[in-house]
Amino acid sequence: MNILIIEDEGPSARQLIQYLAEAEPNAVVVGLLKSIEKALDWFAQNPMPDLIFSDIELLDGNAFAIYDQVLPTCPIIFITAYDQFLLQAFQGQGIAYLLKPFTAAQFGEVLAKYHALRRSFAPAGPTLSAAVLAELSQALRQLRTYKQRFTVRLRNALHLLAVDDVTHLLAEEGVVFAVDKLGARYPLAGTLTEVEKQLDPARFFRLNRSELVNLGYIEKAEPYGKDRLAIKLKNSPDFLLTSAANTAEFRKWLDA
Repeated sequence: MNILIIEDEGPSARQLIQYLAEAEPNAVVVGLLKSIEKALDWFAQNPMPDLIFSDIELLDGNAFAIYDQVLPTCPIIFITAYDQFLLQAFQGQGIAYLLKPFTAAQFGEVLAKYHALRRSFAPAGPTLSAAVLAELSQALRQLRTYKQRFTVRLRNALHLLAVDDVTHLLAEEGVVFAVDKLGARYPLAGTLTEVEKQLDPARFFRLNRSELVNLGYIEKAEPYGKDRLAIKLKNSPDFLLTSAANTAEFRKWLDA
């Protein structure tokens, strides 16, 4: 069985491969793709696999941008961090999904569903029609909501931190911190990329590999060297820096 994995988060991809090796030792991972662009290139050069594991939110956009151009003729098991998205539609079309974070048992369940349905798959026809994919994509865009608060454990108690009060987020030594308007730092679970996907991209921007900034707390942006900007936050003496690679996109984001 040939398996294609479309997933941009390293820990999730490694977990998929580990669970797959345990549950299907004869399966072959024919590709591990992290972006829409790489997925489109892969489909243009390779035959359709037997099964696709596909994240929905990739770093360069929504995975349905792939399926708008390539109609898969094999089943897809979607991977999502948002349990309110399309689950009835997934189930109604016989599409399995994995809700992050998922366990080995949950992985085994969706794989068992694949095998149970395998005999009913039409070998020459797509499992997902263009109409179904369009419906899923539109529903995702309409239903998507973003995180409104973080739940932070401090001194054996749970503290609620409103996203509106977060000026920026930063990653230090493998830990992500949300910084509020008073300068207090709160440790969060997950990687910066995982947290970023839960936040509204119209409000939060990834300045560099380790920092996200909240638009509502930007006071000004000044040139810093040739290709970077120094971001001054309101009520703070500190500056954040864009990476040279992200400066142009940050300028566009500010003007949006």
